[in-house]
Amino acid sequence: MENRNNITEFILLGLSQQREVEILCFLLFLLCYIAILAGNLLIMISIICSELINQPMYFFLSFLSLSDLCYTTTVTPKLIVDLLAVKKTISFNCCMTQLFTMHFFGGIEIFILTGMAYDRYVAICKPLHYTVIVSRQRCEALIAASCAGGFLHSFGQFMLAIFLPYCGPNEIDHYFCDVYPLLKLACTDTSRIGVLVIANSGFMGLVVFVVLLMSYAVILYTVRSYSTENRRKALSTCSSHVTVVVLFFAPLFFIYIRPASTLPEDKVFALFYTIIAPMLNPLIYTLRNMEMKNAIKKLWSHIGGRGRNRLKDIPASHKRPC
Repeated sequence: MENRNNITEFILLGLSQQREVEILCFLLFLLCYIAILAGNLLIMISIICSELINQPMYFFLSFLSLSDLCYTTTVTPKLIVDLLAVKKTISFNCCMTQLFTMHFFGGIEIFILTGMAYDRYVAICKPLHYTVIVSRQRCEALIAASCAGGFLHSFGQFMLAIFLPYCGPNEIDHYFCDVYPLLKLACTDTSRIGVLVIANSGFMGLVVFVVLLMSYAVILYTVRSYSTENRRKALSTCSSHVTVVVLFFAPLFFIYIRPASTLPEDKVFALFYTIIAPMLNPLIYTLRNMEMKNAIKKLWSHIGGRGRNRLKDIPASHKRPC
């Protein structure tokens, strides 16, 4: 990737310029990242190692956890390291790579959430045709379409940013490389490009969000005729989905559905969809889901059983007395 500008690296200003705040944020985000890794890996392994993988909802959930892991890993490790660094720099090529991968996995997550809403819509509104409509082949096709949609979205953002002339200064008022902070550094008129960014990120997110709201509105209308127990189960599942959708989309709208500009609040709102949402998603999908709880319990009991069997296999002469 050739850089035709005189800028070879960018300086990330990060979240704060105060050392005490940076150390506190380092400890906090390190714990958050460990929780993200543990929570999402636990969900993925529990689903893959159980019969839940054969159910479309959990098939999508396993890929949502994978996209969460990949998405936050494009930003969070760099943020954690930079919080202890004196000078927070990122090369031009790495900056563009981070921009592409972040929007790629973020786009995949948006489309997977749409697939999960479609799954719930069919399960609740057309239960007799559920196994035919939401077949494994269709689920795999939806995942492939999500990846293709994420690639097209991120490729558009990438092309808008990489060919801009960057003449200086090279300080990005953010903790990662994103389109709006980069537009601010370009030494050319970026008003038209800003409109394209709004169309690519903001409008796309808005359309998907409206589709999601419409699907859940139809679900709520349908469950009115259900029994109290079935209505409770349906609403419990859908409330988890709606919570995840709101956590992810609300800060995106604040940042991308407005004229191309950067605000000090952008960095705080970006924390919601880069760190907080990926950390809370495992809790949201497990605390109110008995099937996931049972799958996790079976996984841990299986691991504990294997550990006890290995101890039994050790000869008595090799065991140390207490």
